[in-house]
Amino acid sequence: MAFVPVYILILGFTIIIDYFAGIFIENGVIKKRKLFLIISLIANIGILAIFKYYNFLNQNLTELLGSLHTSNPIPFLKILLPIGLSFHTFQAMSYTIEVYRGNQKAERNFGIYSLYVMFYPQLVAGPIERPQNLLHQFRETHHFNYGRLQQGLKLILWGFFKKIVIADRLALHVNEIYNRPLEHSGISLLLATVFFAFQIYCDFSAYSDIAIGCAKIMGFDLMTNFKRPYFSTSISEFWKRWHISLSTWFKDYLYISLGGNRVSIPRWYFNLFIVFLISGLWHGANWTYIIWGALNGLYLIFAIILQKAKNNINVFTGINKFPRINLFFQILITFMLVCFSWIFFRANNVSEAFLIIKRIFTNRGPLSYDKDDPSSFIFSFASILMLFLVEFKREFFNKKFSFLNNENWIINNLSYALLIIIILLIGVFDGGQFIYFQF
Repeated sequence: MAFVPVYILILGFTIIIDYFAGIFIENGVIKKRKLFLIISLIANIGILAIFKYYNFLNQNLTELLGSLHTSNPIPFLKILLPIGLSFHTFQAMSYTIEVYRGNQKAERNFGIYSLYVMFYPQLVAGPIERPQNLLHQFRETHHFNYGRLQQGLKLILWGFFKKIVIADRLALHVNEIYNRPLEHSGISLLLATVFFAFQIYCDFSAYSDIAIGCAKIMGFDLMTNFKRPYFSTSISEFWKRWHISLSTWFKDYLYISLGGNRVSIPRWYFNLFIVFLISGLWHGANWTYIIWGALNGLYLIFAIILQKAKNNINVFTGINKFPRINLFFQILITFMLVCFSWIFFRANNVSEAFLIIKRIFTNRGPLSYDKDDPSSFIFSFASILMLFLVEFKREFFNKKFSFLNNENWIINNLSYALLIIIILLIGVFDGGQFIYFQF
């Protein structure tokens, strides 16, 4: 509403449609139940298609007709993409699908259902909640709880650190390199790609931490959205740790509906590929996102095909006898594959993505950084190192983050103060928005 006040009607329209669809689905006979589900899905996907994909599809049609020396008579729309549209439409669709499947009772209270769709902490960038987890919490009484306040503030503070100290500082370097790839060397582009991997992780997981923390303070529990994804040993595991609310959404509502892995092998590969292709399209109306999704789908397919060969190589080389070394290489290879796919996600267009890949492998030259202010570069590495140490301890020692959960109250409070000081001293306060707001 801050950008276009009338856009609140979009939420109002889908809320009314889905509210009554849920009731009619629960009360209707089989054929009508399916009809009301289809109406609900068309309303949500239709809104998403118009605001997010209409001009993209029309632009591609224009280029196709132009190659045939024909003009496109269909006009473009002068519209802005409402913030969080992809998130709240997916959350709304999960409600009607779960009611249709019999896993959720239709919500009769219009205010409570509206709150489910518009719950402010996670409205614009998730986590994408399920009705089974969230709806019942709106009927419960929530009293002030000091323990929840403390836990919520810890999450919010850690989210601020990841966003302001790490993500926004890395963005300064990444934007400079990726917006002018021809002016920078291969090593600079490679480092910018690695920086972007941490930028997007810290940016998005920071929002999730802040959203979960805000909800926790008020007495609500939201689902975990990230579980240290860069410690994954395979692409499959990565997608079980990254943007979990979206990954599980596609698994439950698209992948399983297509047959999952309970089909022939070629169809199984098709199911995996189409799910990730649509996942890429969900992220944005641009061919770069589609290629990014397709690439991750191919990663999974080839991992399945090459699994036997991989096992044979492990036995032949004897690396399976050294589990820690084997674990390190699996994490490293997975991280490299993920970074390669991030090139398409971050690049301004497809041609620049391929240019960046080419220059990484062929161009030699000095490392680019602001020589007048090298401290920014040093702070970037230092903040990534701090993040790594924290997550390394959480991952391999199975302990809580003792930096902010120390049993000694003096150390505990000093750690809070230290983190706040770090944020104030080296944080970037330029008003940069969260990356996933554009989706």
